[in-house]
Amino acid sequence: MAQRVCPWWLGYLLASPLRRLMQDPVKVLAPYVRKGMTVLEPGPGMGFFTLELARLVGTSGRVVAVDIQPRMLASLKRRAARARLLERVDARSAAPNTLGIADLAGAVDFTLAFALVHELPAVDPFFAEVAVASKPGAGLLFVEPAGHVKTADFEAELAAAIHAGFELIERPAIRRSYAALLKRA
Repeated sequence: MAQRVCPWWLGYLLASPLRRLMQDPVKVLAPYVRKGMTVLEPGPGMGFFTLELARLVGTSGRVVAVDIQPRMLASLKRRAARARLLERVDARSAAPNTLGIADLAGAVDFTLAFALVHELPAVDPFFAEVAVASKPGAGLLFVEPAGHVKTADFEAELAAAIHAGFELIERPAIRRSYAALLKRA
């Protein structure tokens, strides 16, 4: 697996409204996210899914968006402010080898890891951190781009998530992607 972080400028393309034609955030997220939830979104980029997550959690919930790229986070905050959703989004900087979310231990209801895990230097610590942050029964939607990630690599990443304490619930159909819905045991 090659670990290469998506360049910040590509975030503009990934946040494009045209992307909704292939991966509509409402259709992807609505079955799993409810008002009042605390949602973790590692690698949000410029917020393609973040804004919809913020709408779904409502005023009583929050989205913790963690990224290693300051330019991505700055753009995400601008977009959230324009959409009047910034008060629901906790945008945080991460280090290359940790999300830095120890303060969330046992507080997360749902995590969205969309097209991110293949960019990490090590997947085991990532899933371990997400597991510690997750409440028992919390959901994890783990998605990788099929054209970019090999099937065997996705399966190895999925095995790491299961090893960290998640159980596979289903494999939802998300266009041009490998996807797995997991639950914290």
